[in-house]
Amino acid sequence: MSIKTDPTQEAPELEAWKLLENSVIYYGDRPIGTLAAQDLEREALNYDQCFVRDFVASGLVFLMRGKSEVVRNFLIETLALQSHENQIDFFKPGPGLMPASFKVENQDGDEALTADFGEHAIGRVPPVDSCLWWMILLRAYVKATGDISLAHQEDFQQGIKLVLQLCLVHRFAMYPTMLVPDGAFMIDRRMGVYGHPLEIQVLFYGALRAASELLLPENGGEQYLNSVAKRLAALQYHVREYYWIDIKRLNEIYRYKGEEFGKEVANKFNIYPDSIPDWLTEWLPETGGYLGGNLGPSQLDFRFFTLGNLMAILTAMAEQQESQKIMDLIEHRWHDLVGIMPMKICFPAVDGLEWKLVTGSDPKNKPWSYHNGGHWPVLLWLLVAAAIKTGRVNLAHKAIDLAQSRLSYDEWPEYYDGSNGRLIGREARKFQTWTIAGFLVAKELVANPDHLALINFEENTCCESTQATQ
Repeated sequence: MSIKTDPTQEAPELEAWKLLENSVIYYGDRPIGTLAAQDLEREALNYDQCFVRDFVASGLVFLMRGKSEVVRNFLIETLALQSHENQIDFFKPGPGLMPASFKVENQDGDEALTADFGEHAIGRVPPVDSCLWWMILLRAYVKATGDISLAHQEDFQQGIKLVLQLCLVHRFAMYPTMLVPDGAFMIDRRMGVYGHPLEIQVLFYGALRAASELLLPENGGEQYLNSVAKRLAALQYHVREYYWIDIKRLNEIYRYKGEEFGKEVANKFNIYPDSIPDWLTEWLPETGGYLGGNLGPSQLDFRFFTLGNLMAILTAMAEQQESQKIMDLIEHRWHDLVGIMPMKICFPAVDGLEWKLVTGSDPKNKPWSYHNGGHWPVLLWLLVAAAIKTGRVNLAHKAIDLAQSRLSYDEWPEYYDGSNGRLIGREARKFQTWTIAGFLVAKELVANPDHLALINFEENTCCESTQATQ
């Protein structure tokens, strides 16, 4: 039985708010999160849980509407679920890791929260992004409520330090970026993003900036703050310098020499000119640019990944001129990147033999579906936020008009298929909560642009002059 309401009876915004309220999960009598989806016509699987990354959009809606209790409870309960496991056991989450999701279950007549750290996920990959989104949402909560005392509590300070320990640890790498496996963030299946994917680097940057605002210098905090400041500067420079792609940069790569040795070389990552895809030279507009999807030895992923680029604008990982170029690209290639439903998760899709090799022949990630170029309505709020920050309010309205004309009628799907987003995703759940919440965040931002402060970061001037060791 469907829980659809008649869109002719009420405005999509009112319907969305009712559905969001119905999705709230209670632990005892306390609201602590939202269900991933409320599709009664399909098997629940793990959609009856609260996902940390999914809840961010819901949390922002509640904060914008002055209903902060559920966000506060969510932050407290997810902190309590944070792993503190110090023993060497490769089948258990390491210290600092936040769960991908949690669920309220009945155990011997009592309610209990059970967490999933990736043990049940496709491919058994732990969620790298959960702890990063948690830090960003904690900052948004403090911004909205002024309740800095929550972040200053001893358990929250310890939780922030554990996240920093997890993220700042030395690894077999000489880059300031984080090395992560495929499937460790929103793109949760094999999609050729192993290494240093843009989305994680931008969320990492946002989380570090949040920590720099929330962490106290007492009880060893000053040491962490110093480490954060150094990493922020190096990370910002690295991503701006080496991930950026525009016509000027493309011409530089096209004329690169390979096999260069030494410290002072132009082609530091040994990128081969023949790796530039054929589609890019005609597709990239003269005034547009973007941050590439991944970077490593002889690898620059030229695909456009939406969440990473839009969050780069909001966190100021991208400088102001770059932010404008990203929005120029979206405006010039609106048909490809936005289409009929905002917004495509990445462009272009991989197909043919490349699809077989990159995805492992994943049938869910066929070309222009799911994470291989599918359209995800939750990205609407990020597009609107970035548009408002860069002064492109017309693009924000244009995107919202597209979304609200279909989402209610289509029963709030998880994602859309097809190169233009005309088809409801073959395996998409309906009444997907972050689709609903993303629409509401977008509407709230347009109605009151001051709400942008919850997720926005201003230019970090302490990073500007740091180019040492790069």
